Amino acid sequence: MIQEYLDQEFWNNSLQAYLQSLGFILLGFLIIKAFKKTLFKKIKQLTEKTDNSFDDYLFEIIEKFILPTIYISIFFWGIQILTLNGQLDEAISVSHKVVLTYFFVRVIASFIIMLLRSYVRRQENGEEKVKQIGGIIIIINFLIWSIGILFLFDNLGYNVTAIITGLGIGGIAVALAAQNILGDLFNYFVIFFDRPIEIGDFVVVDDKNGIVEKIGIKTTRIKTLSGEELVVANSDLTGSRIHNFKKMQRRRILFSVGVTYETPLEKLKKIPDLLQEIVKNQSPVTFDRAHFKSFGDSSLDFEIVYFIEDAAYNTYMDIQQQINFEIFEKFTAMGVSIAFPTRTLYVRNENDQKFNIEAFGQLVKASES
Repeated sequence: MIQEYLDQEFWNNSLQAYLQSLGFILLGFLIIKAFKKTLFKKIKQLTEKTDNSFDDYLFEIIEKFILPTIYISIFFWGIQILTLNGQLDEAISVSHKVVLTYFFVRVIASFIIMLLRSYVRRQENGEEKVKQIGGIIIIINFLIWSIGILFLFDNLGYNVTAIITGLGIGGIAVALAAQNILGDLFNYFVIFFDRPIEIGDFVVVDDKNGIVEKIGIKTTRIKTLSGEELVVANSDLTGSRIHNFKKMQRRRILFSVGVTYETPLEKLKKIPDLLQEIVKNQSPVTFDRAHFKSFGDSSLDFEIVYFIEDAAYNTYMDIQQQINFEIFEKFTAMGVSIAFPTRTLYVRNENDQKFNIEAFGQLVKASES
């Protein structure tokens, strides 16, 4: 009686076939569910206690992509127990291949990007450098998805060779039409691997300066000191002379001060030692030298050189300001005047000169007579 009921057919399949299909799907889901709650969960807890992040990423990939693929495959295999018409069976088969290709591409892309990020993080200032790999991630995804789609077309019975040939011819045409874009893309890789600049660096490019905010595939964006965003093509950036002040460990300072020509010699000889004392009183500063350098147009010039053991510009300005205050104070106490541009003008009276020449000529004639 029960067998007769199970042998009843609905849409070309018996009730027994439907139950077998459903039972296969439910049993597969239950096995995967039990695996996740027992063995998989315990292994994941063990990996979270390790210092290595590689296994954490690996289990994340398995949980996000591999397990959903297994669920979908179990459902597909369960459906295959049934007898379906040709079009429906073909549609389900194609859908299964598309889904498998999608998750396969996601697994490969995620794994490669995970390895790339792990490699970058191990370098100096790794977390900052990770922010710069957005363009490379886009390119990696594009290449992997392109290969995955070609692989899918091949499995669906399309002539992949003809597709690749067509893409090759089209690629040449696109490359010729987009030489500037490809040049910027190539220079993006130059910036990434050679690392002349990084996000957060304070740079001076030609007559522009600012902080690097983003390094893109085609352009680099710099926040200038005046507030606006400067967008520079990567080709222009790598072709320019870049001053990267973030790489500076210490700052060399050279400045001059001039005193008047009326300054006595004994006071001039004291000035280098006085300047040395003023500079050494600052911190963090390493004094280099102070010399009477030259006779200027309107001043006696002294040149001072010192190093600030800090690259911050505000620190430099604070120290230089204090040095200037003390120079003014000490020079005033010594009675030494700081020079400013002056010019002495000598005026000649042409009438007096003519009179003197005429008088001199009359004296000469008188003496001859």
